[in-house]
Amino acid sequence: MDKKKIEDDIIAKLKTVYDPEIPVDIYELGLIYGVVVEDDGQVEVTMTLTSPSCPVAESLPGDVKKKVEEVDEVKGATVTLTFDPPWEKSMMSEEAQLELGFM
Repeated sequence: MDKKKIEDDIIAKLKTVYDPEIPVDIYELGLIYGVVVEDDGQVEVTMTLTSPSCPVAESLPGDVKKKVEEVDEVKGATVTLTFDPPWEKSMMSEEAQLELGFM
């Protein structure tokens, strides 16, 4: 099992998930804090939202879980939502900042 390849495939999938209020994917927005691939094919994703009152707070973690589980070799996924540290604009990639006019 090539954990690095699986992680790269997961990140590619996460880049297809968008925050409905912002035209940038959740990975480039900096909403994904961590992706851990275990030896047994289980994956733990730690993520946040742009704000605790985000309208997709209920659905986005489930969408992320589904996308991760679409990756070959992933046996299951757990998505943990955290607000520590709170998300801020500086967590976005340069690409996202350019896209949204912050640079």
